[in-house]
Amino acid sequence: MASAIGSDSRILPQPRGEISAAIVDLLRGASDSVPRLGAVDPYGEDLHLALYTCYELHYHGFESVSDGWEWDPGLLRLRAEMESAFLDALRREVSGGNDIDGELEQLLVEPIEGTGVSAYLRDVGEWWQMREYFVQRSIYHHKEADPQAWVIPRLRGQAKASLVAVEFDEFGGGRGERVHAQLYADLLAGAGLNPAYLHYLDFVPAPMLAVVNMMSLFGLHRELRGALVGHFATVEIVSPPGSQRMVDALQRLQADPACLRFYLEHIEADAVHEQVMRRDVIGDLLRRQPDLTASVVFGIQATNLLEDRFAEHVLERCWAEGHSSLRETGQESGRACLR
Repeated sequence: MASAIGSDSRILPQPRGEISAAIVDLLRGASDSVPRLGAVDPYGEDLHLALYTCYELHYHGFESVSDGWEWDPGLLRLRAEMESAFLDALRREVSGGNDIDGELEQLLVEPIEGTGVSAYLRDVGEWWQMREYFVQRSIYHHKEADPQAWVIPRLRGQAKASLVAVEFDEFGGGRGERVHAQLYADLLAGAGLNPAYLHYLDFVPAPMLAVVNMMSLFGLHRELRGALVGHFATVEIVSPPGSQRMVDALQRLQADPACLRFYLEHIEADAVHEQVMRRDVIGDLLRRQPDLTASVVFGIQATNLLEDRFAEHVLERCWAEGHSSLRETGQESGRACLR
């Protein structure tokens, strides 16, 4: 039986600094003033938890927080300041340009054998590391395909029709138990983890928060529709080989079939989606609006940048040193939350 994505974890997160604390206090009713953003680390814990909290108001929200906060002018002003800091940092760190064909071809090149998180898990990863990876990705896959849906009304013609076709598969082809977010909840349950929506948010560090915040940022802003399409194409193109490595890893570790089911679905579906995104979505979009080429390229490059930062955090800063990639919350260590 499928494990429902419960609502019991939609509580406000524990703050990680001044800005996230101010936003949590505001939403909790402990404050009535929206602060201005000062100097901030554009990849830091405080900014990305604050952004994630603001964006969550556009998804399922939080228990005991009024739905009206979604469009509060003061909070939107603060969110815009945080978005600018994040976007400016992304634009500084990517090369940019208009070589869409070169970017797409590069995505098809498999990384050097043995590099990347999925390759590590396939070759030498232990079960505790696999479960940590599941926890890290949970804040992404609980929202799988949701931020990308925001771009649908901003497209026309074949690009729109084809992106909707991809999204239809992501949302289970009309079957609730096959929705990819539900399959991930089943994966968590199969791994002995809590499948509830955002249950592990407090334990997930900034590198993964930034990946999800990027999707929400691209999805919510019409001017970034090209970047959202570039991001979505990147995900669909790199997913099949990465999912195959995860299947190999899970089979080696003799994982529950529910864990394999999620990745097997992505090997099959995303192999088709890759062609659709390249030819029918990006191809048609840029024929209609060639001025969006640089934006699509930016979306591809920003996605790769943030995924590389996440892999560096997990593999080099944490697992290579023998410690957890998850955060300590003050009440519980990252490793302890897996019990």
